Order: sequence, then structure tokens, then C-alpha cells
Amino acid sequence: MPEGSSITAVLGPTNTGKTHRAVERMLAYESGMIGLPLRLLAREIYDRLTARVGESRVALVTGEEKRVPRRPAYWVSTVEAMPMDREVDFLAVDEIQLAGNEQRGHVFTDRLLLARGRRETWFMGADTMRPLIAELLPTAKIEQHPRLSQLRGTGVTKLSRMPARSAIVGFSTPQVYEIAERLRAIRGGAAVVLGALSPRTRNAQVALFQSGEVDYLVATDAIGMGLNLDVKHVAFASLRKFDGKVDRELDAAELAQIAGRAGRHLADGTFGTVAPLALPGSLTQTIEAHRFPPLRRLLYRSSDLDFASIEALIASLQVRPRARALKLVFEAEDTAALLRLAADPEMRARARGPEAVSLLWEVCRIPDFKKLLFESHAALLGEIFQQLTGRKGVLDEDWMSVQIAEIDEVEGDIDTLIGRIASVRIWTYISHQARWIERAVEWQEQTRAIEDRLSDALHDRLVARFVERGSGKRSLPVPPKRKGSAPSVEIPDPRPSNPFAQLASLRAALAPQPRDLDAPPDRWIEAVIAAPHERFSIDEQGRIREGDRQLGQLGRGRTLLLPEVKLTGLDSLGPGARSRLLRRLLAFARDLVEELFAPLRAPVVRELSAAGRGVVYQLEQGLGTVLTAEAQGQVSDLRPRDRELFAELDVEVGARVIFMKSLLTPAAIERRMALCAAHFDGALRPVSPRPGALSMLLPRGLDPGAFTRIGYPVFGTRAIRADLVERFHEALSGADPGALALSNLLGCTPREVPWIAQALGGAA
Repeated sequence: MPEGSSITAVLGPTNTGKTHRAVERMLAYESGMIGLPLRLLAREIYDRLTARVGESRVALVTGEEKRVPRRPAYWVSTVEAMPMDREVDFLAVDEIQLAGNEQRGHVFTDRLLLARGRRETWFMGADTMRPLIAELLPTAKIEQHPRLSQLRGTGVTKLSRMPARSAIVGFSTPQVYEIAERLRAIRGGAAVVLGALSPRTRNAQVALFQSGEVDYLVATDAIGMGLNLDVKHVAFASLRKFDGKVDRELDAAELAQIAGRAGRHLADGTFGTVAPLALPGSLTQTIEAHRFPPLRRLLYRSSDLDFASIEALIASLQVRPRARALKLVFEAEDTAALLRLAADPEMRARARGPEAVSLLWEVCRIPDFKKLLFESHAALLGEIFQQLTGRKGVLDEDWMSVQIAEIDEVEGDIDTLIGRIASVRIWTYISHQARWIERAVEWQEQTRAIEDRLSDALHDRLVARFVERGSGKRSLPVPPKRKGSAPSVEIPDPRPSNPFAQLASLRAALAPQPRDLDAPPDRWIEAVIAAPHERFSIDEQGRIREGDRQLGQLGRGRTLLLPEVKLTGLDSLGPGARSRLLRRLLAFARDLVEELFAPLRAPVVRELSAAGRGVVYQLEQGLGTVLTAEAQGQVSDLRPRDRELFAELDVEVGARVIFMKSLLTPAAIERRMALCAAHFDGALRPVSPRPGALSMLLPRGLDPGAFTRIGYPVFGTRAIRADLVERFHEALSGADPGALALSNLLGCTPREVPWIAQALGGAA
């Protein structure tokens, strides 16, 4: 462990604010990394961070998505994708109790044993980890946090009497479908969350529930982590699940993880079951008290792998742990793929030498998102390895095109679309292995676009099947109207003899046609949310636009450098789309500031003395300009090296003004105006100079200090561009240039020159 670093285990039940505390702690350092259990949760934390510090300072790394700016300070990642070769001040891993999971546990255990921040490391998770952390990390400090709200069992409830804002949990897809259809019949519908949904579809379904379009959410245990919902009650429709091997009862800790989604922050929550299922009284009390048996062992696999040969690699994967608290896992998906390919003589012939064996292992680690036929997945891996070890050394693009074209089809039912999304996720993962593909970025964009189309189509199918449109409550359906025709209802053919068939036909004829929940503006907004910063513009009034469309307006924030953003003219958007767009524009606003002051955030700034760093702070608060008199204490203590470094940063420390030369361009001044417009009201807000203006007459009643912040400090009667202030002052100190020459320098009248000179402490 690095000298001076510390390890903290932050343990407790759901809704204790563990992840929030970790994010805040990370932001207190200059660099950090947080590993999260789900791609969806990683994206949520990434969005939260970029809204705070901008996209230029945050990297997002998952198996299927990589957003890495030039110099990121903070890394957000899934636990499997954490870039362990990066050194950061602070490192955190969330849901560390997943170290006991049969499939993924060895990765979490590896992070627990080996992942460290230079100065501080946090592991967040359930209290069931406490004894094992104390045994494996004896120097770790263990913090236990209570739940922020109460969680209370309410017993058995009929589905027809289920309270609004409930999440009903089943553990199989057919059961979820059945419950959702029953809720549609009796309560108008439900949003559906399955583990197999893409983040885009899951977000759209959650937005239905969060916005009040529907009052019920039907889900698998996918809601157990990674989703922050306004759920008041969690009801279990089953207590058994198939875990990939056997059908088994869920243990108390697993049930509590899901039940704990009820209640949020300080709001209390309840949990129970759907009739006729009932929880044993002792189990209810256990969940309410959050007291569960500790984990006995964590899954382990060595990360010190030997690539000398296939046999050496397999042997290194079988190295047993020394600690009794660790259990060797040799049934992981990637290991099974390796054994399958290693049994093929052709694969063994190609996997000769450390480089080829290492490549084989990378291929075996491609996730099988489809989870259907292992042999089919192994065959795909074999084809990929053959091509990568072939003459070209990259994947054949024609072959990839054929494979991906088969997936790019939005027709089909819910299960078909889910299967296609799982397939395209595999290709998205492959496209992010840049060494395998010649045009990796183009393939990444193509697979992401396909996933988005499939996700939107899937959302539509879910809505059509499980939501009765019109309102979130049960109402008499109104037949749709067609343009140019009177309302009409097509009466079903009376010939069917079965009265129930006739009733079903009548209901189908009267049922309203499903409309797109994500109206066109919502669909358009998804492209805007994913757009690069270059697509947005901001004017001196702080209005943010995408092309000709105004999206938002900068508003007063906590400080001049942290403006807030308000959406404008987008009332038709759904709550989910509004929330995502607002975060996107906040990230744009943070990056606007970051780009302006990029020179002052360069590594060389750390070499400045305390006085030099004090000047940098004042420059930031002054938006790039500060009067030398106001920083005289720091200026007088500057060392010669400080002045050399300021010259490298293009900062001029003048006799009257300290300023950043790069912030005197028209574009920079416009951005400074936008920040001032957001922060200052009325007389405090400066007037915008004309493009290229040397100076401007100070309007009566306006605050001179505001003009300094846009690079035009006030002396005498004029607001003068900062660089010209120094030239004017130098001219006053030399031979008398005459009032006319001085007025030409500033673009003012000769009669103003004496007043300006007097304000600068000279004579003209």
C-alpha cells in the first residue's frame, strides 16, 4: 500500500448514502476512481460528476462504452473495467459484498486485495462483509452507517389493492410479464424493468414510473442495485430464483437489498408480498433490523497470470488462495470459454507464445450477454481468435457487417428485441477493442446506433403491451379519431360463438391505440444528449443553443464559476428527458469554465509558490483579470521562478493589472459575459464591448468591478482592455507621447487622457 494511504470500509444497508459519500470524498482530491457494479450505475455517477466538474475532467470506462478526455482527473468505471494501471489519489469500489458472487465475485475480491488509491481507498457495501474485511485487511478502518429512513414490513397485499408507487418483484421474465398485464387490466399499467434491458430502455421505463405516467413498477431483482427510484413499497411475488445453476430460495440479505429500494433519503418505506405469498415473521423482523449472517468466504482467482502457454495459463487460474477466507473459483464464464477453445487442436496450434496466449485470454473474456447456448458463444469466440491470428491480424469487416446486419432490425416482439440487444452489446464490446478492428470508432458508433434503435423499439413494445394509455389510472377507453372522419368504432364480427371471444374482440376494438411515450422531442433530445460540445453554443446573455434552438439559460449558482442551468422552451419533454438534458447542459457549462481556465489547471501550476497559487486563485475568481493592487500581498512575495511559470502560462503580472492574455479574444470575452450575466443582476452586470473594442466609456450607475471580470478594468472614465492598460502605463512612464497619441492608443478623446492617467497614478 502506498505510504500515507488509508483504507476505509463504509458498510451499511441500502439508503445509507454510501455511494454519495464516496463521490463527495473523491471530489475532495485532485484525482480519483470509482468502480461500480453496473454499467447503468456507472453512467448515472458519470452524469452526476460531469454536471459538477464537466466532461473534460471525467472518464467513463465500461466494457461497452469508453469516454476518455485528454486529461481526466476522475475515472468512473464498472468494477471489471477499472483501469488498474492508473494511479489516483482516491479509489473506491461499490457493492463490495459482490465478492461473494459465484460469477463476478473474484473480480471484486481482486479489487479488495489489490486496488488502492495513493492517499485513500474506500470499499462500500453491506455489513455482512465486516468480519472478512477485518480478517483480510486488518489495518482497514470500518465505518458503519445506519439507514437514513425506516423500512417496515406490512405483510400480504392483493395485487388489486397494491398501493400506488409500488414495485412488484418477480424472479422470472414470464412472471414479470404476467403481473404487468394484470396491472394493466386493473390499474392502467406498469413500467417493466428486467436485467436484460439496455440502459436506454431501462431509463425510459423508469422515467414512466418516476413521472407518474404509471403508478407501478414490475421488475426482477435488477432493481436491487443501481436504480434510485421514488418507490414507497416493494412487494415480492416470489421468493425463489434461478441463479444460472439451480432454482433456489433467496436469502435474507438478498431480499433486504431489494426491499431496501422502498423509501428514499429520509422518506420511510415498506415491503411485503403479493397474496397469497407470505414472508415468515422472523424473516420480516430480520429485514427490518438489517441483521444478516456474515459472508463466510469470498470468491478468488489469481490476477497474476502466466501466458507462457495455454497449460501455464490454466494452471495460473487454478492457483489456490492462501487465506482461508477465500475460495477458488474455476467455473467463471471466461474460464469455461478458455477450456472449450483449448480443446480445439487448431486453436492450440494458433495459441503459441505469450502474445498469442494473452490474445486468446482477451477473446475468452468477451461477455456472453445472450446467455443462451454456450456452444454458440464459444464458436463466435473461436472465429474471432482465428481471424485475429490470421494474416491480417484484425477482424474481417465484411464478416462483421453480415453479423451485425442480422441484428439491425426493429421489428419483432419483446423477447426478440431483447435478444437482439444482447447480441449487439457483444459487438459493441468487441468494437471497443481498438487493436482488433481497423475502423474501431466507426464500428462503435454503428453498434451504439443499432442498440439505441432497438432500445427505442423495445420501449415502444413494452408500453404497447403493459400500459393502457390515457392516464395512469383505469378509465373508460376512448376510440381514436382519424383526421377528416367522424369518430367510429369497428364492431367485431358477431359470428364467433364463444362469448368470451366476442368480449375480447369488443375490448380490442374499443382499446385506444398506443402512442409513443417518448414523443418526437424526446427522441430528438437523445441525440442532443449524446452530442459533443461543439454542437452547442452560448451567447453573452448565457443562452445555450443547439443550432437555432434554445435549450437552456445560465443562472446564478453557488459561485461565479459554478453557474446553474435552466431549461427553456422545452415543457413538452418528459421528466426523464428533461433530467438527462439538464445534466448534459450542466456538463457543458462546467466544461465552458474548465476550457477558459485550462492554463491555470495545468500540472505546472503545482510548481508555483503559495503566493503564486494565491494569484491563480484570484485570477479564477476574477474570470482571468485582477487589479494588481488587489493582489499586492501575493505579488510582492512572488519568486523569480513564479514569474517564469506565469510567462509559460501566458499570464502577465503587470504594474496595474494581472491578466490572462488568452482570455482577451472576442470568443473568450463573450463567455466571460455569459458567466457574468448568470451571476450578476442589474447594475452589477457589465455592458458588452464591441468586437475588438480598445476601451469603452463607463455607463453611469454601473459597477466598475464587473467590467474587470470581462477583461476591461475601469480607470478614470473608461473601461480599458487589460493589455492596453499596461501599454498605456508604460507610455506614461517613458518620454511624453502627447495626449493625442495616448488617446489613439485607447480609442478615447484627448480630453479623457488626464483623468485616465491620474487614475493610473501617472501624469499626461
